[in-house]
Amino acid sequence: MRATLLAGLALGLLTAGSAQAQLKIAVGAPITGNSAAFGAQLKNGTAQAVEDINKAGGIKGQKLELSVGDDASDPKQGVSVANKFASDGVKFVVGHFNSGVSIPASDVYADAGIVEVTPASTNVKFTERGLWNTFRTCGRDDQQGAVAGDYLIQHFKGKKVAIIHDKTPYGKGLADETLKAFKAKGGKEALYEGINPGEKDYSALVSKLKQNGVDVVYFGGYYTEAGLIIRQMRDQGLKAPLMGGDGMVDKELVAIAGPGAEGTLTTFPPDARKNPNAKDVVAGFKAKGIDPEAYTLYAYAAVQIYKQAVEGAGSADSKKVAAYMREGKPFQTVLGPISFDKKGDITKPDYVMYTWKKNDKGVVDYAGNEVTQ
Repeated sequence: MRATLLAGLALGLLTAGSAQAQLKIAVGAPITGNSAAFGAQLKNGTAQAVEDINKAGGIKGQKLELSVGDDASDPKQGVSVANKFASDGVKFVVGHFNSGVSIPASDVYADAGIVEVTPASTNVKFTERGLWNTFRTCGRDDQQGAVAGDYLIQHFKGKKVAIIHDKTPYGKGLADETLKAFKAKGGKEALYEGINPGEKDYSALVSKLKQNGVDVVYFGGYYTEAGLIIRQMRDQGLKAPLMGGDGMVDKELVAIAGPGAEGTLTTFPPDARKNPNAKDVVAGFKAKGIDPEAYTLYAYAAVQIYKQAVEGAGSADSKKVAAYMREGKPFQTVLGPISFDKKGDITKPDYVMYTWKKNDKGVVDYAGNEVTQ
């Protein structure tokens, strides 16, 4: 009987040890809602990285256990997701997508001892508050705004430039940074307007753009509203191109806008799918019928960084992992080498301008259409 009890106790300890051996990580993203296409990118990138790392033996012999939280691009829901992750014992989060969600969620994560790496939140405030746990694999709005502002000066100087935003921390933040860079080089906006995201009818805005005779419209916001604005501009005969940022970079933009999307301009980093470091991973995605576009590989890279940081710190303790990540050492990722500064920003941001054109299949796309300024 005693032997049986001891055997049972040993089995129980072994089972408990196995459970504890799981490193709990999560991805927080808009799985539903207007930015669901981007949520799919973050989820796909994170899930594939977890699968690949686990197949290779995990992290220091520990397998990764992934949870997915749907924030629906809503700050309140994002905080609820963050609290759920905290109560579940998650130690690392890939996310969120929207800056307006990442910022409040990061406060929850900081208090709960969770490291957060966003692949996509570009608002400067995210890393400017001095939190110990915030990082991003993407650049910042002041960096892509500088590229957009410079492009407007070079190509639309003396023309009528409208600046439109969706009133979100991301959209307004990016529009304001672009306007700041534009004005610093002598530009002057013809119109500055905010829209209400989620609406379907922007014809009043388009009428105002037409009345002002604008030559180009800069939009700070996401692909859903951008697509509708483009479609309604073309319906009213306004041929001015729409320019925007990374929040517009998804194939859904064209699905919403239609053929009028041709000529659209967007800032985004160099296409990660072309990076030699991503070759095998991209092939793995495509074998599953997934195009790892836009921020998919940025999410994948976040998990790669976490693995290397745990190994480098010699511990899965979140504070030690975050401290190791801020030491400036390069992490090898599908995006190439990435290192962080003391704020948690990448040290080598790199935005380029893309123009959306028809590819060899007759589909309007940004891939391969980098603009030389």
